[in-house]
Amino acid sequence: MSELDYHFVHNNFKLNGFNLNEEDLCRIAYSFIKEGETFERAVGDFILDWFSKDDFITIKTSGTTGVPKLIKVEKQAMVNSAIATGKFFDLDAGIRALHCLPTQYVAGKMMLVRAFILGWELDLVEPSLSLLERGDTIYNFAAMVPLQAQHSYNNLHKIKKIILGGAKVNQVLSDQLSKLPSQVYETYGMTETVTHIAAKKIGEQAFTVLPNVNIEQDERQCLVIDPYVICKESIITNDIVDIVNENQFIWLGRYDNVINSGGVKLFPEQIEEKLSGLIDERYFVKGISDEKLGEKLVLIIEGNPYEISQEVFSKLDKFEKPKDVLFVEKFEETASGKVIRNKSLVTV
Repeated sequence: MSELDYHFVHNNFKLNGFNLNEEDLCRIAYSFIKEGETFERAVGDFILDWFSKDDFITIKTSGTTGVPKLIKVEKQAMVNSAIATGKFFDLDAGIRALHCLPTQYVAGKMMLVRAFILGWELDLVEPSLSLLERGDTIYNFAAMVPLQAQHSYNNLHKIKKIILGGAKVNQVLSDQLSKLPSQVYETYGMTETVTHIAAKKIGEQAFTVLPNVNIEQDERQCLVIDPYVICKESIITNDIVDIVNENQFIWLGRYDNVINSGGVKLFPEQIEEKLSGLIDERYFVKGISDEKLGEKLVLIIEGNPYEISQEVFSKLDKFEKPKDVLFVEKFEETASGKVIRNKSLVTV
């Protein structure tokens, strides 16, 4: 896909206003590691890794659905992913981009790679929930997690194009984001695919895949991805989807979360979507063993017990209504803040 290798640094690339080449970047990386803030040290570590003699980067997976593990990702695959993102979102050299994600994770690393390869002017800020509270700088592009978008909503008009990943965008936030003058996209991807391989505009139902990504389903109706410029082998996911056409799919839920209650298949993520905005605390729904139904649907809420009004369940279909409501003092979560359902339920 690309003749560029990972040592290439675009002439237009800038970091915090300074035009830098590979030598400059490595010098700044040492400075970040020695004297920088915690988030800058992570950037420094990555820059040195990126320009090392190795042709791969070692990255830790999130651990949302399993034990976190270290995987090797080829640097050329990251270059190809950056180019695909640039084409899909029409992000040319010279644009101004905001880097507000932790560089310890693949999404943060990829913001730097995109800037190197595509020639962006990148402003690096400490990852936080509330962004752009000071200054009137207008950005062409930023990547963030939904929680950052939620807490920074009043300032998001300063960014022309935003991609969200790392967690699903709930309906309440989606409705808010649709009112912005900015173009906002929800992305689909994972560490193994070097961040996103598909995206959809807020309000749309189907994800559209990036260039050079092929999709199909396995016998479980789960998504199989062949991003052949990124991975040498197809990636079999646990995400149940509807394939719309060769370039689009609708995400339904996780195969390992599906509940079979009395012969009826229930998708927790779809039920949780209907409850969005009606429960203040964090929550999820799950199936637990039941003699009569095989599995019964329960709602698990984080925090101290209280009485739940039946009005909360008014949007749910007959079979989607929880048989019980359970409370957990504190959910178990990954290092990036994602709830680990199985571990959280054990504490009930």
